[in-house]
Amino acid sequence: MPGRRTKLEFPGTDGLTIAGLLETPDENPQAFALFAHCFTCGKDVVAASRIARSLVARGYAVLRFDFTGLGSSDGDFANSNFSSNVADLVHAADYLREHYRAPALLIGHSLGGAAVLAAAHAVPEAVGVVTIGAPATPEHVTKQFACDVEAIEAQGSAQVSLAGRPFTIKKQFLDDLEEQNQQGKIAQLKKALLVFHSPVDLTVSINEAEKIYRTAKHPKSFVSLDDADHLLTKARDSEYVATITAAWASRFIPEAETVALQTTSLNKGHVMVAEKNKQFTRTVLSDSHVWLADEPTSVGGGDLGPDPYEHLLAALGTCTSMTIRMYANRKKISLDDVSVELHHDRQHVKDCEGCDAEPRKLEVLQKYVTLKGDLSEQERQRLLEIADRCPVHQTLHGDLAIRTELID
Repeated sequence: MPGRRTKLEFPGTDGLTIAGLLETPDENPQAFALFAHCFTCGKDVVAASRIARSLVARGYAVLRFDFTGLGSSDGDFANSNFSSNVADLVHAADYLREHYRAPALLIGHSLGGAAVLAAAHAVPEAVGVVTIGAPATPEHVTKQFACDVEAIEAQGSAQVSLAGRPFTIKKQFLDDLEEQNQQGKIAQLKKALLVFHSPVDLTVSINEAEKIYRTAKHPKSFVSLDDADHLLTKARDSEYVATITAAWASRFIPEAETVALQTTSLNKGHVMVAEKNKQFTRTVLSDSHVWLADEPTSVGGGDLGPDPYEHLLAALGTCTSMTIRMYANRKKISLDDVSVELHHDRQHVKDCEGCDAEPRKLEVLQKYVTLKGDLSEQERQRLLEIADRCPVHQTLHGDLAIRTELID
């Protein structure tokens, strides 16, 4: 996976040292994201690691870190609480602001989701907040050790088992949870919100996602994670979260390519292709649009956009469909829908002039046209004829010259 990984440390709550990992793309990142892990987990939990890597592949820099008393960070977990987690998040945002760029995205998994909701007001540069399997209130976390709450209240602390590991929970942890005004913070978020949750999450009910969504104000979005478990142990679920997050964030974060577009004076009908990374990913710009081209992962690409031949097929297919629709509308033909499927193939030419000495292959662009509607056979055949009259089809079939020139 392309990108750079930098281990770093920064001061956290009470001056304790927080250990973090900053992952950045090879090129200048379009934005920074701050990731908060789940309760008692760490920055290297599989979901956090996979989501970060996937976001890096899409041009984001991601900082994930261990909360106080967890992983490689200093401190005693028993002395931490929800408020200290929120403070750690703010310290992490401050570090990014001072040394790199303030985070534009705050992403939190499980209790980390509740933490980013609470910390968002202290990170004014953040334009979006993403929660994954998060509870509506931090008190929900006590359900993981409900049988021990009475002992903690009576004795001041107790050792509980969380995810098969022993942790000491003090009464101050419970008291801190009761003091949180999470509903008020969600209602006053004033940032775009994206809520991910699985309907079969056995740790945090999807009802919690409903509470978050109902409390928050627009712009807000909800995405179901279908059959995902709470920890997103399946790689495809983490990849899905990263893909949707990047697409959603593009509505609120100006992409580097969009900024470049604003300063690039391309005339209508001109296209520019620029490197997005040192592999195969390319940024394609026209006079008013930006998109990506790439190669599949099977050949070393990132699969972040259509490959060159898919672009060629798309050009022919869209032109064919538009031409059929334009003709049908003009002739008032009852065409309800038209679809065009295409593929590229190479076929051996068995019978041709000059093929005796060396076998030749013919490049074939196959079009499959589907026409729906109350059409006569004559109309169907006429529309099929029109399919081959689209401008791109005629260009490819005509006397085509491709000239390459080196410019400064």
